[in-house]
Amino acid sequence: MASSLISRQLVLSLQKNLWRSAPGCRYVSKAAPQTQQEWEYDGPSMKTSVPGPRSQELTKQLGEIQNVGAVNFFCNYEESRGNYLVDVDGNRMLDMYTQISSIPIGYNHPALLKLMANPNHLSTLVNRPALGILPPENFPDKLTESLLSVAPSGMTRVQNMACGSCSNENAYKAMFIWYRNKERGVSGPSDEDLSSCMINQSPGCPDLSIMSFMGGFHGRTLGVLATTHSKAIHKLDIPSFDWPIAPFPRLQYPLEEFTRENQQEEERCLEETEDLIVKWRQKGKPVAGIVIEPIQAEGGDNHASANFFRSLRNIARKHGCAFHVDEVQTGGGTTGKFWAHEHWGMDDPADIVSFSKKMLTGGYYHKTDLQADKAYRIFNTWMGDPSKTLLLGEVLNVIRTERLLEETARSGKALLNGLYDLQTRYPSILSRARGQGTFCAIDIRDDETRNKVLLKARDKGALMGGCGDKSIRFRPALVAKEYHIQILLNVLNDVLAQIK
Repeated sequence: MASSLISRQLVLSLQKNLWRSAPGCRYVSKAAPQTQQEWEYDGPSMKTSVPGPRSQELTKQLGEIQNVGAVNFFCNYEESRGNYLVDVDGNRMLDMYTQISSIPIGYNHPALLKLMANPNHLSTLVNRPALGILPPENFPDKLTESLLSVAPSGMTRVQNMACGSCSNENAYKAMFIWYRNKERGVSGPSDEDLSSCMINQSPGCPDLSIMSFMGGFHGRTLGVLATTHSKAIHKLDIPSFDWPIAPFPRLQYPLEEFTRENQQEEERCLEETEDLIVKWRQKGKPVAGIVIEPIQAEGGDNHASANFFRSLRNIARKHGCAFHVDEVQTGGGTTGKFWAHEHWGMDDPADIVSFSKKMLTGGYYHKTDLQADKAYRIFNTWMGDPSKTLLLGEVLNVIRTERLLEETARSGKALLNGLYDLQTRYPSILSRARGQGTFCAIDIRDDETRNKVLLKARDKGALMGGCGDKSIRFRPALVAKEYHIQILLNVLNDVLAQIK
């Protein structure tokens, strides 16, 4: 693969001029000179509509095995490079969705290919240990070099897991264990606790709750599904818990024009949040923890002010609730800071911070007092994957050496300004452009138009994703430059001109 990457460099220099002269390339940023990376393609190249004939064949084949309702198309990952995803029909698309925001530094980054080509790492790739009982010799060092090197403020402990849902599931368990240990003091569980939990009864299975927010998304497994409130299809037919659901602020945009109204909305939500904590305690279902996303992603890219989150943190302290910040989608640098909660400006932002996606592995950071008190309480067979921790270490090296957080802030500014401009050009279609770093979104007038825009843009070589009722979300990799944003805005402009 490495040799094929090198052999493409001459072709790329020719493609560059062709793409710049393409008729769709009309949105030109004055501050976005193109400095093509040698390992990446120069622009989109579309040969068929998407999905193409080969993708359709494979979808039919897979449909005989499992449900394919969510499959968009099949990919050729070996040919994908940087910000470009190639499908099995040879279509090359600028990927501004990146596998639901989970690709940190693009496809087939040379640093990662070099790392995986090192024969010293074969054992890490071939052997997947049960980390909770038989970790490899270098595991403490690898955790220190990777996950702990970017630990949130005030946290020195991390529990690795496999994915976002299981990270949140176990974080919830940690909060429940912490809360009950606080109640018991030094006495430990009683015989009644131990016997009653075996038949799903209290006091061993206490009637505690986790507070979440309307519009939030924390996963699809059974426990975290009780705190997911983004789309009905996620929850339909699944039994759930009677846990409190607080309102998340619905801000008006542009923010600077609605300062008073947005402040009132946030105050309303905070007041109702505190009322619900009191109400659930009176119901005999005290709130052990509060879980919230810094930006509600799946639920519609809903933002709130730093002051809202600081106030919420104080409410959690006041009522003795653990405060869990779910950074599964927002973590890893996409907002221009490594963790989105860093924008709040707090020394003690959370008790637990969960992660996955751009971190390549799952897990959660936590305060020392949320450490499980006994073995096997927070446990599964694999508890992550050392090969992903190895990759993450190199990803973090690339982020630092290439100053990608600064790059993301620049690209994000170009993206948001471009969305503002398109919103001005097409006011009957677009509204509420918003974002932090490259973590951006914009509303389309209705769901039908939103889906039409996504499909037409895909056929023109730009991949984006939907969220909420009628929003489009943008989730480029950290290696996206301003000229990639240029290409995206050109495609969007062409599509919107057709719809208008």
